[in-house]
Amino acid sequence: MARRRLIAGNWKMNGLARDGRALAETVSRGVAALAERAPDVVLCPPATILSAIASVLGQGPVALGGQDCHDEASGAHTGDIAALMLADVGCRYVIVGHSERRQGHNENDARVRAKAKAAHEAGLIAIVCIGETLAERDSGRAFDVVRGQLAGSLPLDAGASNTVVAYEPVWAIGTGRNATAAQVGEAHALIRGELTRRAGDAGNVRILYGGSVKASNAQELLAVDDVDGALVGGASLKADEFLAIVRAGLS
Repeated sequence: MARRRLIAGNWKMNGLARDGRALAETVSRGVAALAERAPDVVLCPPATILSAIASVLGQGPVALGGQDCHDEASGAHTGDIAALMLADVGCRYVIVGHSERRQGHNENDARVRAKAKAAHEAGLIAIVCIGETLAERDSGRAFDVVRGQLAGSLPLDAGASNTVVAYEPVWAIGTGRNATAAQVGEAHALIRGELTRRAGDAGNVRILYGGSVKASNAQELLAVDDVDGALVGGASLKADEFLAIVRAGLS
């Protein structure tokens, strides 16, 4: 089964409404100009401007995504956002388990799995992030960590229609240091093998690479076997740079 590429932009804690709208408008126009050759594209802005960006993207070629969600549908969770709330504002995707959440907010695999399950129940596609730290890679435990995070973070119903896996080696996120094509290929082959052993159509789940992805390395990374797209951080805040990555994913 051919898997359609996906390029996701994670704006993280950056952007006010005016600048966000301008960025989203430029990206949307650029993707529309690529017509049917364009990969799937999703923008994940901060929660405070989701509504503003939703109004810009409308029914166009670029989807809207959240950066995180709570694992419960409602309740006394001050400052949190439910998956249903994201869907209500127009989101189709949500990122869960990003290393910055795992480390900065002490989220473990069980919590990530619960969030992904909540996303599925709300009709969202969960982008489930996994990846090892530098210490784990240097100690030779990278594959064990990735295998364990994958098994612990995916709900039983994870499949191609509701889940995307993003492999993001923590040591390559926002550092300017990129994993080599060979390292990315090894990790994605491992993940693909683990997915194919799961029930249903999990073997066809798209696997993104994330970690200092930019226009200058996107072509090489997207050419690696089992790399179905990219989860882009800092480069997604610059329209020209992000659109160059999108073009690298043309079918």
